[in-house]
Amino acid sequence: MTNVLYLTAAALGYGLVGLVLMVVGYVLTDLLTPGRLADLIWVNRNRNAAVLLASNLLGVGIIVAMAIFASEEGIWLGLLSTVAYGLVGLVLMALSFLVVDLLTPGKPGTVVAETELHPAVWVSAAAHLAVAFIVAAAIS
Repeated sequence: MTNVLYLTAAALGYGLVGLVLMVVGYVLTDLLTPGRLADLIWVNRNRNAAVLLASNLLGVGIIVAMAIFASEEGIWLGLLSTVAYGLVGLVLMALSFLVVDLLTPGKPGTVVAETELHPAVWVSAAAHLAVAFIVAAAIS
């Protein structure tokens, strides 16, 4: 029974850490893009913003899942390392967005607010996921 309680507490802890990191990812994405993400996605039904945010959330999920898988040092150290890896991943995903923004013609950051689906958003989304996989591989 003690093991079940421990594992339940671990699942709750990791789940909460994952949710907090996803909220941080949402806020970072909101800061890097023009307009409010909530309005762009839920009010204006903007697919560009949705693709970018979805890639960010999936990236966080990939990193958190690998951090959980790789943690062997007990719940507290595992939670701490998950937070650290998640924050590193978020910073690197934000940097990848800025690099794509700098290296491409136009501004992918502003493209997110366009109503027509734009290929540049897929490039930024792919960069988010690539960074997440790189961080996840570094964890293992």
